[in-house]
Amino acid sequence: MADDTLADFERTEFSAHGRSAPVYRLGTGPAVIVMSEMPGITPRVADFTRTVASIGCTAVMPHLFGVDGKDPVAGPVVGQLATVARALVPACISREFTVLATGKSSPVTAWLRALAAHEHERCGGPGVGAIGMCFTGGFALAMAADDRLLAPVLSQPSLPFGLGRKAKEGIDISPDELATVKNRCARGDLTVLGLRFEGDKISPPQRFRWLREQLGDAFTAIELPDSSARQDSPMPPHSVLTEHLVDAPGEPTRAALDEVLDLFRRRLLTQD
Repeated sequence: MADDTLADFERTEFSAHGRSAPVYRLGTGPAVIVMSEMPGITPRVADFTRTVASIGCTAVMPHLFGVDGKDPVAGPVVGQLATVARALVPACISREFTVLATGKSSPVTAWLRALAAHEHERCGGPGVGAIGMCFTGGFALAMAADDRLLAPVLSQPSLPFGLGRKAKEGIDISPDELATVKNRCARGDLTVLGLRFEGDKISPPQRFRWLREQLGDAFTAIELPDSSARQDSPMPPHSVLTEHLVDAPGEPTRAALDEVLDLFRRRLLTQD
């Protein structure tokens, strides 16, 4: 794919908690915060965001890292690796992101909750949806400590990085925020959706087992066979809704996308 100019998005700046960054907005209706995977807002992440807007939501895509609109798989392999490294290395050493620690939310989630609150006030509706992918997968869960977040989606959540049991079984959320999320789930106020490919070592199966233990029936896991991933991608199966999506009727990844959109419809667009 070619680089995406994002020309159809409204670009504004949002400031809170000492952080100011661009935010791209498209559509009308209740807000859904779309947090990009590594290495940033790629053309396929932007296309997913457009799909969210097409169902009647305001899709809100904040800049978190990387070069907005750049295609990470264009050009030679060396260039592809450099694109990922330019986004990953600064993020890993930034104080905004908790990469290795277990039982700790990334500080940037406070900014994201403020953004969600701002968008809820601006867009109206019963609440806000949020989806994190890969590096940001767990952010949607931490954001759900705020009652305004009604529809969190964790697509291939990859933090914390690590080879040990604690890293694989946990996710990047503080104990206090996890307790709040668990209480919301127990009350029936919250449904959490998770997606991953079965063979994905970056988002290991232990993490989903742990989420089932913590959240009970409120957590719905969609785990897809690796064979269902887009076969011409240069990367192993990982990005369910973007790089490895096969957007055709009957395809498992398309069915997973439909599940995500249906969650947003049920929680944000259905009138009681």
